[in-house]
Amino acid sequence: MRLRRSLAVAVAVAVTTPVALFTAAPALAAGAPAAQTQNQPTYAELKKAAADAQKAYEKALAAKEEGREKVKATLEALDSDTHPLKAATITADKAAEEAAAAETAAEKAVRDAEAVVEAAQGETEKAEAEKALETAEADLAKAVEAKEKADAAAEAARTALDDARVAAVREYSVLKKALDDALAAKEAAEEALGTAEECVRETGLTSLAVGLPAEVVAGTTVDFTLRVTNGTERTLTVDPLAFVHVDGERGGEKSRLAVEWSNGSGWHALNGDEPEHIAHIDTMAPGERSDVKLRMTIAPGAASADAFALFAADASSAYRPCVLGPMKRYDFELLPADSAPGPVDDADPGQTGKDDDQRPATAGPGTTPQGSAAGQPVTTARTARTTPTTRTAGTGTGTYGTTAVTGGTLAQTGTSPALAPLGAASAVAVALGAGAVLAARRRMTADR
Repeated sequence: MRLRRSLAVAVAVAVTTPVALFTAAPALAAGAPAAQTQNQPTYAELKKAAADAQKAYEKALAAKEEGREKVKATLEALDSDTHPLKAATITADKAAEEAAAAETAAEKAVRDAEAVVEAAQGETEKAEAEKALETAEADLAKAVEAKEKADAAAEAARTALDDARVAAVREYSVLKKALDDALAAKEAAEEALGTAEECVRETGLTSLAVGLPAEVVAGTTVDFTLRVTNGTERTLTVDPLAFVHVDGERGGEKSRLAVEWSNGSGWHALNGDEPEHIAHIDTMAPGERSDVKLRMTIAPGAASADAFALFAADASSAYRPCVLGPMKRYDFELLPADSAPGPVDDADPGQTGKDDDQRPATAGPGTTPQGSAAGQPVTTARTARTTPTTRTAGTGTGTYGTTAVTGGTLAQTGTSPALAPLGAASAVAVALGAGAVLAARRRMTADR
């Protein structure tokens, strides 16, 4: 009875597992049309489904193990001579053997009686011999009938024993099938969840630097705005990403730039050592935009130098925990305090690369990334200026910039799990290189 209860539980678990959640294909981007995602499970639903599938698998595994022990014990019991079915088989087989022996003896008695009839000499002797033959033949008929009944009884006893063995094995095979189904459902759930956790690019989630000049003079303060626009068709939780750095500055040294940001609740300083998420936006509906004020103060004694700013918008939605807007790079120049550049244009992003999903990666294992605590300067390749492209405030249109790091490699952001946690030490090590952008964005996702 206990095995049957386990069997029922295992089968029910396998049948009721929400496999539809696992096989629903997640949208490739947060801004996919609603018609394509209306039946798509949310990330929370996928997490719950994966947890439920894991529990179902564990229950099915326990039921299968219990069933294995049960069927082993059942088969061993059925093989014991003391088991009623086995004992009945032994008795029936013995009766069949005895009936067969009786039939053989009756056949011999008939043959002997026939021989006596043939050897009889007189009428009286012959009559007696024929009467004895009739008796022997009657006994043989009874023996044949008894043997047939004994054989049938033995066959029935063996069938009953075999049926009991088959029933025990069949119950176990159902438990094994339930476990296979539960495993398939668990793997499908894990795959669906893993797919949802992968970072995706959303070109409609834009970041635009408004009012950042192409040239700044030492000893001055510049105000500009980071404008983030949700051009997708989904409501998002957004964390703007900012990084402003002077080429060649070493990690830990005092920067020639002091950058602060404000969303109306006071001014907050960027640490300048790594990309940071600023001005968190809990809810950003489709079409909405948010402006973050920034101000940059250039040290009075700053010498001429090249600098750059990186901006992006990282987000999450009900369906994706890691949504990355396109990265934009703005190159600008630091001029000495006595410079008089006259009217200055806004800095424009350089031309984008072939695949804007690519991000610079940190140096390989055993090497020292640029800008690390070892004191090595950051080396970047400036993007050749191109003819400026007209930008429209609030729409996020415009050209993109590329970032190159000497000695680095390029990695796809969408190919690694979005929730992989990064240690603080590794984050600091890569901070001053442009490759720190990806590390910071991944860390934001892991913190959610």
